[in-house]
Amino acid sequence: MIQLIVAVLLYFVIFFGIAFILNMLLRRTWLMSILYPVIMVMMLDGIPTTRYFTAPSEAFAHTYDKLTNLYLMDYVTFLAGFLGTIVSGIVIKLLRKSGYQMF
Repeated sequence: MIQLIVAVLLYFVIFFGIAFILNMLLRRTWLMSILYPVIMVMMLDGIPTTRYFTAPSEAFAHTYDKLTNLYLMDYVTFLAGFLGTIVSGIVIKLLRKSGYQMF
């Protein structure tokens, strides 16, 4: 249980920070929230990305099997990372609305 709490906090903070920095540099508020599921699938599937183009049915079937065999704790951890990217977008929007031009 302690590992779950640490993992949730870690994923939230790490992806909040990454999304915040990308938002500052690229000035695209929701870019990381859109890319987050793609990044998670690339981390989880364990196959080369080119396989989605060379053997798509096999690659998508493999990815589906990997995603359906995850534990609830994995889903909670990945959801925390996704929420970190969303909160980062909200914070950036609020900072821009408050007049901070660098954000």
